[in-house]
Amino acid sequence: MSALTPYLCLAAAIVFEVIGTSSLKESEGLTRLVPSLVTAVAYAASFAFLAFTLKSIPVGLAYAIWSGVGIVLIATIGWFRFHQALDTPALIGLGLIVAGVIVINGFSKSLPH
Repeated sequence: MSALTPYLCLAAAIVFEVIGTSSLKESEGLTRLVPSLVTAVAYAASFAFLAFTLKSIPVGLAYAIWSGVGIVLIATIGWFRFHQALDTPALIGLGLIVAGVIVINGFSKSLPH
């Protein structure tokens, strides 16, 4: 297995989680069939890819990256697609999340490189 494979799986897990969460918003409380089904399938795919990732990356670090990047992407989608406002403290917080993911990936010796 290539050293890149866990990161590709983690990226896929993040993409599917973002799709699932966006669809969850569009499902209007799981009352719309198609977005509800997309939510279920996307979350299942996200967890499958995350599970594969955990064979190589420690659970705490994989989860931190998965959730951190997912939060930033969902906040961005919420801003552009759903017209949800982000005030200055929210933007600062999101910036800190991005900084944390960068520090983990750039400096942690716990990750496979």
